Amino acid sequence: MAEKVMPGPVQEDACIREAVCVHTKKIFDSCRDKDCVEDLRFYPTQSSKAVIDRAVSVKPGAAELLDVYIDVAPVGFNRGFYTVDVRYFYRVTADAFVGAARPVCVTGLAVFDKRVILFGSESGAKVFTSDREDLSRDRDLCPAGLPTAVVEAVDPIVLSVKLVDSCECGGCDCDLCEVPGGVSACFGSDLDFACGGKRIYLTLGQFSIIRLERDTQLLIPAYDYCLPEKECACGCEDDPCEIFRQVKFPVDEFFPPNTLGGAEGYREIRGCCR
Repeated sequence: MAEKVMPGPVQEDACIREAVCVHTKKIFDSCRDKDCVEDLRFYPTQSSKAVIDRAVSVKPGAAELLDVYIDVAPVGFNRGFYTVDVRYFYRVTADAFVGAARPVCVTGLAVFDKRVILFGSESGAKVFTSDREDLSRDRDLCPAGLPTAVVEAVDPIVLSVKLVDSCECGGCDCDLCEVPGGVSACFGSDLDFACGGKRIYLTLGQFSIIRLERDTQLLIPAYDYCLPEKECACGCEDDPCEIFRQVKFPVDEFFPPNTLGGAEGYREIRGCCR
């Protein structure tokens, strides 16, 4: 009897049990980017704005990716290709120095826009499923034939910040007068979009992967049903002293480690037994 096939690399002598038709997302095109975004406007909170206006210098802090807005539209001059417009919303912190006092942490919003063109093929089918959430008759109908855009990104790296004086122009930057409610709620107070006073500009490093997907049916080989082979460890019936005897002495917990990895099993068992 052939050895049971497990998830992972397949041996040449593995026996295919059947061909299975699955409904899944097929990636038609994708790209990866390493963006260095310069002179990105920092929109502080109201309390941070007062600190920035009195600051003499600023130092980079950290940035967190809060949300990504994605819009897909067909390219008129090239069938099967689509533009993917992406807007990244960041929460950024920086240290502002006011005189000789200890630096004050300021928080604000930064927004980065980019556009890519990817191949997404064509489809005229309209797909309706029984598990959709909105079953009302007057719902907005989505256009058929558009692929789904997916953006994978990590928190950016704050490469530099600079403090500049701006002219007293009044008003606000209209492109950002309206920010999604979920993004605004992450700051805990109103954001300041005024042009007057001092401004902070950022340079961010952003890594991202963007792809276009479509629902499709694929015929794939199936070896067997996927049943987990590993038993769940650290159950209530295990002898705690026996578990403890299997843990190596955590030398790195007592002395400065040469690497970031601690003693094998110590951190895992400590978290399991809490």
